[in-house]
Amino acid sequence: MTCRRRHALVLIFAVACLGPHAAASQASNTSTHFVATSAMQLPDYLRPTVDPAFGETFTRITKSGPLGNGVACIKDYCSHRYSSAQAWNADQSLLVITNGCNGMCFFDGHTFLPLLMRDRSGECEWHPQNADLMICVRGRRISTWAPRTNHEDVLFDSKDYRDLHFGPGKGNPSRDGNRLAVRALRSDGAEVVFAYDLKQHSKFADIALGRLAGVNENCSISPLGENILCIQALADGTEQAFIFSIDGAPGQQWTEHHRPGHGDMTVDADGSEIYVGISKSYPDSYQVIKRRLSDGKVTALMKYGEASHASLRALNKPGWVFLSYGGDPNEVSARPEMAPYAREVIALRLDGSGEVRRIAQTRSVDFDYRSETHASPSPDGSQVIWSSNWGVPGGPVYDFVTRVDWSEEAKSN
Repeated sequence: MTCRRRHALVLIFAVACLGPHAAASQASNTSTHFVATSAMQLPDYLRPTVDPAFGETFTRITKSGPLGNGVACIKDYCSHRYSSAQAWNADQSLLVITNGCNGMCFFDGHTFLPLLMRDRSGECEWHPQNADLMICVRGRRISTWAPRTNHEDVLFDSKDYRDLHFGPGKGNPSRDGNRLAVRALRSDGAEVVFAYDLKQHSKFADIALGRLAGVNENCSISPLGENILCIQALADGTEQAFIFSIDGAPGQQWTEHHRPGHGDMTVDADGSEIYVGISKSYPDSYQVIKRRLSDGKVTALMKYGEASHASLRALNKPGWVFLSYGGDPNEVSARPEMAPYAREVIALRLDGSGEVRRIAQTRSVDFDYRSETHASPSPDGSQVIWSSNWGVPGGPVYDFVTRVDWSEEAKSN
């Protein structure tokens, strides 16, 4: 029996079990109209299930309590770190869960069985090219670390800088894995950010964050490793973005609030570096936009809606941004001027065409930060991890992975 035929049989079985309402709600996963959410029980742990709306197979990969091999989850939540953080390593053999797990918890990247737990402090992100390594920052050190063997190589250990951070929280390395931006306190007490080259073991110029308005939230190196983007929060809640070259030269200053924010960076089709996220300022409030780092040019990608986070971690599938949508389906369905997505994960073309690929209905009810979906794709886009409280406000938040079949797109291209 072929894999495609098995998938079709599973889909038929799942729809039959869910009843006629689910069958009636089936829609093309490329449709751009509102699709109601079917009633559906919480899937069993590690049991593949078919999404009744879009036909993709997804699996719940966490539950409370011990999972095996030293891995255990707390009752309230157990999930991946964030939308713009890569959950899988470069070859997708490992998946890391950190929120609500008893350490850095590593799972098989395809079967989702727990493999090992490492009790480790600091901030670590997967190396985008070397599947064995993570890039880690803590204290006064920058290092590479192999989770399987627990071996660490210290690349930078300074007496002149302390309280080093990778972001914090929203930092990524350059797409070749050679550079990162590090926020730190210098020996004179100044808060600075600097680029560091892992391959050359060289540090670039300090950029004084204290000279900027507001309080620094995070900084990250750009995908090509030539720029640093920093987010500053003002006392009134305004979030502004400042861009510098790695040599410290000031560039763009995006002083509008959150234009965009909750996003991620990539290289566009024309070779320019862009930041993609959700705007909260005129003239494109609550639209998904992309903004060019070099000159600040803004292009709207999706109309006003309930998009909450954007991820570009599918480094090997360029041209798509993966979006998490919250909101109330009843409210969204009643407002045709809005983007027709609520409690969904979709992939959206970056070219401005509006082409979408609908991935999952999350059923996560807005409650708190932990219940937000924070969808993040694997490097090749074939898997997407997302979180949900499964319709229970304040209930446990689990992680799910949807497998995405892009074969039809390949045929059409």
